[in-house]
Amino acid sequence: MRPLTTRAALLRSSKSTPTIPSQRAHVPVPRRVPRPPQCRFSSTQAPATEKLSPRWLSDVRARIGKCIMFGINDAQTSEAGQEVVWGEMDSMGHVNNVMYNRYAESARVNWTLNFAAMDPGHKKEWLELMSPKSIGLILRSIKTDYKFPMKWPDRITVLYKLRKKPEQGSDHFILDVLILSEAQRRAAARCVEDIVVYDYRTAKKSPLPPFMIDRFKQTFELQEAAKEKNSARVRTLLDRVRELEKGSWDRADAVEDFGSAGKP
Repeated sequence: MRPLTTRAALLRSSKSTPTIPSQRAHVPVPRRVPRPPQCRFSSTQAPATEKLSPRWLSDVRARIGKCIMFGINDAQTSEAGQEVVWGEMDSMGHVNNVMYNRYAESARVNWTLNFAAMDPGHKKEWLELMSPKSIGLILRSIKTDYKFPMKWPDRITVLYKLRKKPEQGSDHFILDVLILSEAQRRAAARCVEDIVVYDYRTAKKSPLPPFMIDRFKQTFELQEAAKEKNSARVRTLLDRVRELEKGSWDRADAVEDFGSAGKP
């Protein structure tokens, strides 16, 4: 008798050995539409910006864009600075890193001059801060974090914020700086500046004058009030985007709208 080949052996084995049906039924797994990156936020009364992603606005735009791809109705649709100069770019094709510090410097001078306009009773003292006549301001240190390489053409907006409320006897203050790219609609750089009050007449550091402390305290209180107001606005925006998602793609019968490309 000829020996069985491997193929024949397998066929005979499959005929002689009965198959035992599996006791576990196969349940089809429904296809889930992947969620885009979402900005997680707490439902407590803590400010919405406390643990907010620095790219929350870009994330919101992406989430709304996905809602549009799945189709939204008319009602849902309704829910839905300074010039950068070409010569400021270097041989690598982007704005040179030194220029960011210059942007911050120019904006800091304007920031100080704004106080002179808002406080006419001490206008002379505010203007003298920008000169070596008496009490002046000296940049002791600056730290710059670069977020992405800006290119021409673009416009920038530089925002300043007092880090803490000034105290009597303090001889310096910290400023947080945000350099925004209007073309990219996000931060191009963040700076931290340490500013020292200096008396040019005695060649020594000097405590903050009373007129600066009073105005800085008012500014800090306005910052805190604006922070609470804008935190509530961000929280409302995120809630409305979530409702838009529930009414478009994040539902059981969601079908992506491919427009004319999806029609036969």
